[in-house]
Amino acid sequence: QVQLVESGGGLVQAGGSLKLSCAASGSFSWINAMGWYRHSPGKQRELVATITSGGSTNYADSVKGRFAISRDNAKNTVYLQMNSLKPEDTAVYSCSCNARTLSGLRDYWGQGTQVTVSS
Repeated sequence: QVQLVESGGGLVQAGGSLKLSCAASGSFSWINAMGWYRHSPGKQRELVATITSGGSTNYADSVKGRFAISRDNAKNTVYLQMNSLKPEDTAVYSCSCNARTLSGLRDYWGQGTQVTVSS
């Protein structure tokens, strides 16, 4: 099994910055892609950004140029630097990873961390 623990959420004014972290732990042999998703009331869960084990990244159009995803493979940790935050970025941000365990390759999810951007 894989456990993901997010940190770094909070309340910030519009235009401000936050950095989220997500650390993976457990019995896995390899982590493939890692990513961040967000969910706000009344909206479907949205992909924010993903990063492969080789460092290739993908972003939602709504965050391109403002958010940056990175990872430290030695620490099994993925980060999301969020700049120029807008009220519409308010959501619960969850991290996900695709990892190989004795059970095979599958996706795992964290509990999420609240990000609130005030206008």
